[in-house]
Amino acid sequence: MTTRLISDLHLHPGAPEVTEGFLRWLEQLASDTDTLYILGDFFDAWIGDDLLDLVDSDPTGSAALAVRVADALQRLSTQGTAIYIMHGNRDFLLGKRFADAAGARLLSDPCVVELNGSKVLLMHGDTLCTRDTDYMAFREQARDPEWQRQILAMPVIERIALARQLREQSGEANSNKAEDIMDVTPEEVTHTLRQHGVTTLIHGHTHRPAVHEFEVDGKPAKRFVLGDWHPDKGWEIVVEAGLSTRLRDFTLS
Repeated sequence: MTTRLISDLHLHPGAPEVTEGFLRWLEQLASDTDTLYILGDFFDAWIGDDLLDLVDSDPTGSAALAVRVADALQRLSTQGTAIYIMHGNRDFLLGKRFADAAGARLLSDPCVVELNGSKVLLMHGDTLCTRDTDYMAFREQARDPEWQRQILAMPVIERIALARQLREQSGEANSNKAEDIMDVTPEEVTHTLRQHGVTTLIHGHTHRPAVHEFEVDGKPAKRFVLGDWHPDKGWEIVVEAGLSTRLRDFTLS
C-alpha cells in the first residue's frame, strides 16, 4: 500500500480547474492508498466551520466547494484510506467539524510519523521561515485562541471580507519581500530536526518543490518540499513499502 502527501492546493471558487483536478485525482486513490496527509493550505482561506451551513446563502461559492470537497474525502475515508489534515497559514481556522465531515483527523504542526519504517517530521513549513518577521508576528496573533474566538464571533459576511482583505495584504506584502526572506531559514531547519530527533522533513508552504540533501550533526538528512497546485499540475510525495520516497508532479487536465 501507498502513503501520499500533498499541500498548498489553495482551493477556492475562483480556481475550478484545481478543484476538479483534485477530485479526479482523489477518485484514483482508493485502489492503492492507505494514508493521505494534507499538509496545510488545503483551502485558500477558511472563515470557520459554520461555512458548511451556508451552501444556499453564500454568494461566493466557498460553502458549496467546501461541502463538495468534504463529501469526496468522506467517500475515500469510507473506502479505507486514513486522511490527516494539518493547518496552513491560510486555513488555520479549519476545525474538527470539517474534519469529521471529511472523515479526517486534524494533525498537529509539527508532527512526527513513521513512513516506510523511518520517523519523519511533517510540517506546513511556515514556522521555518523565521526571516519573514512580519509574517511570524501575524502568525503568533492568528494562532492565539482569544483572537480566533473574536474572529469566529464576527458575522459571516464580515469574516468573508476580512479573509479577502488579508489575502490582498499578504500578496502586496510578499511582492515587496526579497525571495530568500520567504524561504526557510537553514539554521531553523537544522534546529527543528535536531529538536525532534529525526533526519527527514516533509513540508510545503514555500511553493519551491525540491529535495534537499544536507547533514545534521554529521548524519545525512533530507528535506522534501511539496509544490503548490495549479490548473494544469499537482504535486505529491509518494511513499511505498521498500521503495525510496518520491516527490513528483502530475498533470491535472
